[in-house]
Amino acid sequence: MPHSTGLRGRELIKGHATLNDFLMLVDPGCEVAISGADIAAVCDRHRGIGADGFVRVVRTTALPGAGAFAASVPEAEWFMDYYRADGTVAEMCGNAARLFAHVLDREGLCPIADGESVTIGTRGGARTITRLGELWTVDMGPARLTSPEEADDEGWDTAVVVPGLDGPRAALSVEIAGPHTVVALGEEGELEAAAFAGLTDSADPVAYEPAPEVGTNLELVVPLGEETDPDTHSSVGVARMRVLERGVGESLSYGAGCCAVAVALHAWTGPGAPEDYRLLVPGGEIGVHVGADPLGEDSSVLLTGPATITGRITVA
Repeated sequence: MPHSTGLRGRELIKGHATLNDFLMLVDPGCEVAISGADIAAVCDRHRGIGADGFVRVVRTTALPGAGAFAASVPEAEWFMDYYRADGTVAEMCGNAARLFAHVLDREGLCPIADGESVTIGTRGGARTITRLGELWTVDMGPARLTSPEEADDEGWDTAVVVPGLDGPRAALSVEIAGPHTVVALGEEGELEAAAFAGLTDSADPVAYEPAPEVGTNLELVVPLGEETDPDTHSSVGVARMRVLERGVGESLSYGAGCCAVAVALHAWTGPGAPEDYRLLVPGGEIGVHVGADPLGEDSSVLLTGPATITGRITVA
């Protein structure tokens, strides 16, 4: 395997969260020297093992540069050292966090019983993950609008040209575990027409006006109305979506992207909007709880879904 010398002979755990797949290296003492090239090589789907991202499972106290975080959040024993498939450092990923907690439990590093929670470190701050049977709920932290004044006036702040769709489309820019640009479409046929095949990023040929300063993730969503939760009798928003992930291309599921979509749908609906959303992605189904005011100062968005370990691979 080209350019993967740092991982040669190492065992990696392969798994996915609603088909958003990751390679995980259990390295508690941060003893393995790896580079962005090593990560890109093993994540390559043709010349490597293949994955949407890479995570080192490491003790927070062992990770260089995390000393201050470890001292301020001592309960976060484990750190999710996360990278995109192209080898670039990433802040946080909700789907990877679910699989991370599952690996901690399955490997006996931090057993988590049903109903219990674990706090982990990420570059986006401390995150709490709760086990709910076969599902995992991740506290994704707060959300905010990138351009709140413009969004409040118009309901959107960006125009996006998407390959396969006619003309520019209005979009709302949301910040949650990274930047997101959310486009609402009128019908599922448009969602299927978006030409994402072969793309390895969320930039060109997608065009944004104004162009995002640090890149963005693109989410396309078709609202499908509301349904009533049989247990709580509360209203649940339902939508189908696709994601073009920065540094990856189209992903079958993207946790932070699902959260951004739920926040955008809540903002567009206005007063009386559902506090919970059921989002249908190509990889399955994700639940997002945004609460009554997802953009409030003390708000936090919750992401719920499954996680699965599929195998173990030793890098040649």
